Amino acid sequence: MRGTLKVALLAAAIAAAPTAAVLSRADDVKRAVKKDAKELWLESKVKYHLVTADDVPATDVKVEVNGGVVTLHGKVETAAEKAKAEEVVRKIDGVKDVKNMLQVVPKSRKEVVKATDKQIKERIESTFKADKRFSDIHLESVDNGVVRLGGKATMAGALHAVETVAAIPGVRHVSSSIEVSDRG
Repeated sequence: MRGTLKVALLAAAIAAAPTAAVLSRADDVKRAVKKDAKELWLESKVKYHLVTADDVPATDVKVEVNGGVVTLHGKVETAAEKAKAEEVVRKIDGVKDVKNMLQVVPKSRKEVVKATDKQIKERIESTFKADKRFSDIHLESVDNGVVRLGGKATMAGALHAVETVAAIPGVRHVSSSIEVSDRG
């Protein structure tokens, strides 16, 4: 009887071991996914703030996030631009530290494409009209190539909008009053 009880307990322990291991792995996966989601959120937030900041050439700045530490890579034209990028990032909630690896590479700037505000406005409006993701985002103004966007969007949607508009020929800078939802 005692031997049978030992065998039954041993069999139960052996049967439970894979289940415990699977549950442990599932918890690890959940933690990793949650961590990745937080870091992707923070990365989007950093990119958004860089793109909409004055005096930061954000299209040449790459962002990596690891454990709340933001690393900036890429090239800027002046030490002031490098410092400004770091300053902008340090002010963002959730950023624990900034590693500024930006390289200062003086004036190799491409000639700015000349476009009238009217042409820029038409390009932006047709871009927004053609893409359903911009349905809640609108153009507030264009002044000498400086564009202001408004509306509502997720962080990813707002980031996509400002990056898309920044790439339109003639746009010199994008500012945003887009109301950004906390998640998404």
